[in-house]
Amino acid sequence: MEPITVGIIGILAMLILIMLGMPIGFVMALVGFAGFASITSFKAALGILKMVPYETVASYTLSVVPLFVLMGNFAFYSGMSRGLFEACYRWLGRLPGGLSMATIAGCTGFAAICGSSPATAATMGTIVIPEMKKYNYDMGLATGSVAAGGTLGILIPPSVGFILYGVMTETSITKLFMAGIIPGLLLAFLFMAMVFITVKRNPEKAELGQKFTFKEKIASLKNIWPILVLFLFVIGGMYIGWFTPTEAAGVGAFGAFLFMVFSGNFSWKNLQNCLVETGRTSAMVFIIMIGAYVFGYFLAVSTIPVTLTQFITGLPVPPILIIISILLVYLGLGCIMDAIAMILLTVPIFFPVVKSLGYDPIWFGVLIVVVMEQALITPPVGVNVFVIKGIARDVPLETIFKGVLPFWIMMIIFICILLIFPEITLFLPGLMK
Repeated sequence: MEPITVGIIGILAMLILIMLGMPIGFVMALVGFAGFASITSFKAALGILKMVPYETVASYTLSVVPLFVLMGNFAFYSGMSRGLFEACYRWLGRLPGGLSMATIAGCTGFAAICGSSPATAATMGTIVIPEMKKYNYDMGLATGSVAAGGTLGILIPPSVGFILYGVMTETSITKLFMAGIIPGLLLAFLFMAMVFITVKRNPEKAELGQKFTFKEKIASLKNIWPILVLFLFVIGGMYIGWFTPTEAAGVGAFGAFLFMVFSGNFSWKNLQNCLVETGRTSAMVFIIMIGAYVFGYFLAVSTIPVTLTQFITGLPVPPILIIISILLVYLGLGCIMDAIAMILLTVPIFFPVVKSLGYDPIWFGVLIVVVMEQALITPPVGVNVFVIKGIARDVPLETIFKGVLPFWIMMIIFICILLIFPEITLFLPGLMK
């Protein structure tokens, strides 16, 4: 059997196993091993299994993942999120849809110290959903704004999505982080604008929040300084060249730990929770990465990436249509696949195509992370939606999915903006030496 035929059969088998509910990391490892063995030899496939797990978990570059996850957990248990939301609420609460807008602003701020979207959604959802119920918010708008706002956790640096993309494509993680700042702020603004217009047209969806004096608003800013200091020190340190991404993650985790201690929220129970949750999340990411690397070796010997690149680049169509087609594939995969698994599975296939078309890998990386965001609120997988469902147990799942639909559409508009104006993405990385 031809290698490319084996490759196609392997991809179809993998998709079927994923839809049957088998864990994605194990699916990719199993199919990758079997496919590699059938094309080369069983002994060579065993060699891959012997090499890949150790090289993945022992990688200095990938140690950035658990460190940034630990930083986010320390930040959560330090109570930074509540102070951040209260500051945002005092400034935005009196606007139409002010609580939802404050939620999105709070998610934006918390995303600056947490590289996980589900964690951002869970953190802010726990705080804001009871408040929105108090002000008789439409539950679709309330839960939708938290689920969508939480997706900013993987666009605004530090981002696990950028780290994995950077490692797999050998693209500068620091430049990817810089590239995510302006798009992340722009998307947050678009979300808030959409909430404002929606509530302005349908005032019954949300009551106005409490009124605060200008002095009270200024006083609330003291709650955001720990997050601001941590973000500027970590991301600014990478931008200036003080730290590598791994060093910045270590410094950030230690800084967040100090804030937890000095805020009075330190306890052995909280420390244990931080370490256990970090270990659980990191283990999930590394298992998926091990499976993706094994599957990547299979793809390489199947010649699918090379054949696909030669075929697509030979098509008589504008390159931008090819990029749009790739993004449409991602939208489809987002309906059936976890976001992290999606990037690890597809980047080895599509990145050579994008590179051969002459597109900037940093620009494409931001597009991929935005599509990953969409996957987090796309049915039926929609991880962030299920996170919010776990918090708002009395809200039907259908209501939450309807609530995120306007935000999902806004992401489509946002992707079109990035396609037309790539300078939005490339401006800050272009300033770096």
